[in-house]
Amino acid sequence: MFKESLRYGLYMVIIFLLAIYIFQIKEVQAVNIVDGIENFPESYQAYLKELKKTHPNWTFTALYTNLDWEEVIKNENVFGKNLVPKSYNDRWKNTNPGEYNVEVDSGWVDCSKQAILYTMDPRNFLNEVRIFQFEELSFNSNSNSKEGIEKILYGTEFYNRIVTYLTSSGNTITMNQTYADLIYSAGIQSKVSSYHLASRIKQEVGPFLSHSSISGKVAGYEGLYNFYNIGATSSSEPMGAIINGLKYAKDGKGASEATKTKYFIPWNTKERAITGGGIFIGSSYITIGQNTIYLQKFHVYDINQGELFWHQYMTNVLAPYSESNIIYKGYANSNLLDLNINFVIPIYDNMPEIQEESPAINPSDYEEDNTKVYANVETTLNVRSGPSTSYEKIISVSKNETMTRIAKGKQNGELWDRVILQNGIVGYVFQNYIEELPDIEIEKIDISVDYPVIQKNEISKLKVEIHPKEAEEQAVEYISSNEKIVKVDSNGNLYGVSSGKATITVRAISNGVQASIDIEVYSKVTGIDVNTKNITLQEGEQYQIIANIEPEDANNKVVQYISENANIANVTDNGLMTAMKTGSTNIQVFSEENEDINQSIQVNVIEKIAEDDLSFSENIQVNGNEISGIEEENRTVEKLLENILVSEKYQVQIVDKSGNILENQNVVGTGSKIQIYTNAEPKTLVAEYQIIIYGDVDGNGKINSVDLLKLQRHILEIETLDFLSQKAGNINKNGKKPTSVDLLLIQRHILGLKQIEQ
Repeated sequence: MFKESLRYGLYMVIIFLLAIYIFQIKEVQAVNIVDGIENFPESYQAYLKELKKTHPNWTFTALYTNLDWEEVIKNENVFGKNLVPKSYNDRWKNTNPGEYNVEVDSGWVDCSKQAILYTMDPRNFLNEVRIFQFEELSFNSNSNSKEGIEKILYGTEFYNRIVTYLTSSGNTITMNQTYADLIYSAGIQSKVSSYHLASRIKQEVGPFLSHSSISGKVAGYEGLYNFYNIGATSSSEPMGAIINGLKYAKDGKGASEATKTKYFIPWNTKERAITGGGIFIGSSYITIGQNTIYLQKFHVYDINQGELFWHQYMTNVLAPYSESNIIYKGYANSNLLDLNINFVIPIYDNMPEIQEESPAINPSDYEEDNTKVYANVETTLNVRSGPSTSYEKIISVSKNETMTRIAKGKQNGELWDRVILQNGIVGYVFQNYIEELPDIEIEKIDISVDYPVIQKNEISKLKVEIHPKEAEEQAVEYISSNEKIVKVDSNGNLYGVSSGKATITVRAISNGVQASIDIEVYSKVTGIDVNTKNITLQEGEQYQIIANIEPEDANNKVVQYISENANIANVTDNGLMTAMKTGSTNIQVFSEENEDINQSIQVNVIEKIAEDDLSFSENIQVNGNEISGIEEENRTVEKLLENILVSEKYQVQIVDKSGNILENQNVVGTGSKIQIYTNAEPKTLVAEYQIIIYGDVDGNGKINSVDLLKLQRHILEIETLDFLSQKAGNINKNGKKPTSVDLLLIQRHILGLKQIEQ
């Protein structure tokens, strides 16, 4: 009895320990999926931040697999699991005795461990092109379109092509749909990105409709199609992989009726093959977590936490690498790179600090190094994923940026070095554009200026002391926190660009020792502009004076107004003028900072004209002495006069901006004036209105490229427009000086895209 109890107790302990072990395994296999660059390891973040700068709509999901890196490589480095073309060099191939150059499939051999280390490390592919092997492959109607599919198919026989296919009896069927139509529809039904399906077809069967998998002509399998080579497992028999794929197209290789119904098997039409294969890819991979090209190649994640490393869609170890390029080109050619695209990127435990190099790079071309270097360029230096300009750019570094050379190139011809940047990015740079840092290091930098405030457009010298003196010859760089305020050159000369404050930093290139100082730029008032120089108002009328201080970034923009005779016309501190009684006076407008900078406005006040004696139709907008709202059909003098009603006491005269009287057939423009005179002798000018045609900057009544050029020259400060022309160029009518936005609106008007509202 005691022995039985003991045996039972031991059994319970064993079961308990086994349960703990199983639980621990589950914990090891459990994954953590989190969004956002900040949730990635540091060795990933710098690459992703650089991509985010170029493509702000891209997002990134970290897939923490909780798998040990060495275990992953061990499970993938199994004979026949990952292949490369036999024609590749030996660094790509398994060279073990008895396994070297053994064709697992026709023309394909087992790959090397180095190839697996390279292709499985996501950090090798976090550039604009190769990142697409991590694209989340769900269908997105906002990004997928038939036009985009056609651009992916461009250069193949599928492009812009009506679908035809052979039946099993040899009859030709012509559909009323293109391949792009079928692929787009397949994306909707399978919930798989149609761009991914198009790229997958292009990868699997190439550019020609004559490929045996989709020709419908293979003996014994006539009228069957397999666009994705599903089930096309390797075989030593002639056309073995293709035959296996067509067997699957015929009956799912003995699949159940439910399975065949689900995948539209048999694939005896191209529509059934494209759609059914898409559903297969979606249900067999994407919906169980293998929702990127990378995860379909390398089975390192299973949503059900099942056994890993066996459910792999392809054997070509470089398939994710090559397919990512196809997908990238499809996006780029379709101008779709700025869409919302999410990338799911795996992370492994105990990954190496620096990723493995591509087997395409010959290690004998390099020698190990650990030298501090800096970018010896005038502007920027490109860091690439491999040692030539044919490799993708990862990042551009600034002049004098420091890095560590970890491998010095000794190739024939162009020399390239492998470097690691301060942010952890690893890549290759052209050796001619880097220099080694000196041995003596700067310990301290002191900087000062005679005056911490400099005037705009003035130059001041920064005083710099290097400690110790023996390090004075070491390179330093000068950095302005805002070059739109203060620029600094390589000699420490400060240039005041515009008003504001900026921090100037002097930094040692060798070790980053630095010192900073704040510099303020003061922008003096150089001029003042007003919206009128001469105005006639009726008693009781008001007019808002708008005064713009020049330059626009002047520190003191306070304007003061004084009327020489407030009994005739007074003015408020804000420039609102009121006509009090008949007579003439001047309004003085001047800068508070410098009273010598001023303008004078001549004001003529006349008796108020009764509404019965002068009125304007609704086709014209009247604001004080300004007339606007004149549409193109009313811009002749004859048409304009029809919109002005005056009694017999008065007569109307219209002049151009130079004061020349305009005839009936002439066109009015910005700066033209409507003048109201008494009929009685002597004829007296009693009112005057200035015309504004928005977009007509030069005042000829037309809106054309001349106006565009003149406004552009004004914005670039090449020439200065008068206030009324500036107002005509302010298409937004926001009371501000014209900007490039107004230029665009004039351009759209000229091109007939959107007419300017008057």
